[in-house]
Parts: sequence; C-alpha cells; structure tokens
Amino acid sequence: MSVVKEFKEFAMRGNIVDMAVGIIIGSAFGKIISSIVSDVLMPPIGMAIGRVDVKDFKLVLQKAAPAVTENGLVVKQAINEVTLKYGMFIQTIIDFLIVAFCIFLVVKLMNRLKKKEEEKPAAPATPSKEEILLTEIRDLLKEKK
Repeated sequence: MSVVKEFKEFAMRGNIVDMAVGIIIGSAFGKIISSIVSDVLMPPIGMAIGRVDVKDFKLVLQKAAPAVTENGLVVKQAINEVTLKYGMFIQTIIDFLIVAFCIFLVVKLMNRLKKKEEEKPAAPATPSKEEILLTEIRDLLKEKK
C-alpha cells in the first residue's frame, strides 16, 4: 500500500475530520473570547482604575537609550527598553478563565445530556420466533390447568 493511500485513509477517518473541525471552531471561539475581553470587559475595568488600559501596565527593567554618535561614528549602540508587560499577562489570564469556564459549561451540558440518555429505559427487543413459540406454549399450558 502506498504512503499516499495510507495517509488518505488516515486523514479521511471520521474522528480525524471531527478533530480538525473542532480545532478550527476552537480557534475562532478563542478569537471571539479575546475580543470580548479586550473590547468589552477591559475598557470598563480600565475606566474604573483611572482611565488606563490594563494592557499598558508594565514594569520597566531598563529604560531605552538612544545611540551616541561622535563625528558620524556610532560610539554607543542604542538600547531598547526592557519591560515586564504584566498588563498583557493579566488580560491573557482573563481570556483563559473565560474560555475555561465556557468549556466547563459545554462539558457539563454534554454530561447531563449523556446521563439522561443513559437513564432512559432500553426499548424492549423484538422477541425472536423461538421466544414467541415458547410464550404461546406457556400460555396454552396455563389454559389447560
């Protein structure tokens, strides 16, 4: 069997396709949650703490310094600012918590539906010809008594 044929069989299995669809939908869902957090939730929080965008919170470890030149020659290279962007981290944590809570609710709903499905009594199986014959014999024997 060729490698291409094996790969085609692997890729077209139902669970692989379902997983791919789930990943695509999950990615889109993540973008929606990020937008909700950054565009809907964080602006009021920023206003409440003094009209500041939480994403801008940072701790400067090293300030930026421009390059120093003498006679057109660079004597000292420019230094970029080194920061800990804890505001972005806070926003990412809020994104994660919302996504995790939504996933929790979906799993809880699925488990509840699965539990209800399991609690339903199984439909009686249609009796076989032998069972029907044995039932008739039993009933005839009861009538003779």
